[in-house]
Amino acid sequence: MSDIQNDSKKGKMPKSVPYIIGNEAAERFSFYGIRSIMSTFLVAQFFNPAANPALQNMAEARANELVHLFVTFAYFMPLVGGILADWFFGKYKVILYVSILYAIGNVVLALSTGNLSMFTVGLIVIAVAAGGIKSCVSANVGDQFDTSNQHLMSKVYGWFYFSINTGSVLSTLLIPIIYNKYGPELAFGIPGVLMCLATIIFWLGRKKYVRVPPTGIKKENFMGISAYAIKQLLSNRNGQTVWEAVGKKYSAEAIDGVQAVYRILMVFAFTPIFWALWDQNLSEWVLQATKLDRHLFGYELLPEQIQTFNPLFLVSMIPVCTYVIFPLVEKMGIKVTPLRKIGAGLFLTGVSFVIIALIQEGIDAGGKPTVWWQVLAYFILAVAEILVSITCLEYAYTQSPKSMKSTMSALYLLGISAGNLFVSLVNGSIADGGFFSKFTGASYFWLFIGILAAFFVLYLLMAKRLPEKSYVESAE
Repeated sequence: MSDIQNDSKKGKMPKSVPYIIGNEAAERFSFYGIRSIMSTFLVAQFFNPAANPALQNMAEARANELVHLFVTFAYFMPLVGGILADWFFGKYKVILYVSILYAIGNVVLALSTGNLSMFTVGLIVIAVAAGGIKSCVSANVGDQFDTSNQHLMSKVYGWFYFSINTGSVLSTLLIPIIYNKYGPELAFGIPGVLMCLATIIFWLGRKKYVRVPPTGIKKENFMGISAYAIKQLLSNRNGQTVWEAVGKKYSAEAIDGVQAVYRILMVFAFTPIFWALWDQNLSEWVLQATKLDRHLFGYELLPEQIQTFNPLFLVSMIPVCTYVIFPLVEKMGIKVTPLRKIGAGLFLTGVSFVIIALIQEGIDAGGKPTVWWQVLAYFILAVAEILVSITCLEYAYTQSPKSMKSTMSALYLLGISAGNLFVSLVNGSIADGGFFSKFTGASYFWLFIGILAAFFVLYLLMAKRLPEKSYVESAE
């Protein structure tokens, strides 16, 4: 600890940074490596091993159901992990012990490629663990800095997110090749080795970290104040408004924070449908790619490798949007506001899915469309992600006070969880012959386009009425 403090006084880079970056790169390789082959593996190994055309729709729906349920858990658990870290155990203990659980889940997965029940157990353990550390890892980066070296923080966060995308790109390129040539045991085993390595790297830096102690349970938290507000809403307030009654128990600052959360939630209410569609690029789109002509520049890609275009387009388009497109639109007299970015992102998401639906219509008609059309859809979806995801994070930061920024991050991730839960339920219904069973082939994608269109119209109607209050310049 003293070493870190001395380094901070000199304004030097914290010695803990390499361990954090190395841990994140290895963990993301593991997570995205598993996801890259999950859909195709589940169909081929468990749900339609005989490749019976009559069972293919049901098999793909069952695989998608499990994949999206996996993502649901992975993005619900950051809320739990954040509470455990902030209130009870601290970030270091949560990251270390949950990483060990994560590694165990990887071992179970690699050893259960012939047993669906145990394979599912491994997926659940990994999802719970990956989500459990997700909210802690990025916050742990910020904990390593103080006022003397905070000017280096943006550089480190740049390395941090570069490590995420590096892990993603490498795993989605390499793991499908290993799966295709050497089988699922090694393909799932290598991510397990990387997760064990990630845990060891993090443990090796144990004496280098600045450890922020847990604060204990906060009395003035979002859930507590909200519950009390509901209680006041249902009780006799003697002519007082709900928030006036709440103000007798809680501070004005705490109430303002809760009100800010509800204002932002009016925007975040539209993110689950975005993520319901976006996450299909790592599952439904991959299964679609198995039926495409995947030759690019004379080389035939594996279906699981096409998704690599997502992080590649994302990384390349962020500076283009930031330094070229947004300033150009501003010069045209159109103010680029967060709410307009989100609206444009929802629209482009729909455009990308129209392309996917049209591709699927070609497949349903007996054709074998070129994968170039799917690459175009990935490009449009990447721009949509920049407009929606990055903007939402920015919006949550600028529109919420300091006391509620962590809460907003957790609630944003819950939107990803909710969107994937909906997709999982739809696919479960299809596999079971339920209400959505008629939505297979191209009609499946048109269904989600229709749902998105309804949300988009609702968003346009509400966006102009959404109140905004910036906290960036306020003294918190």
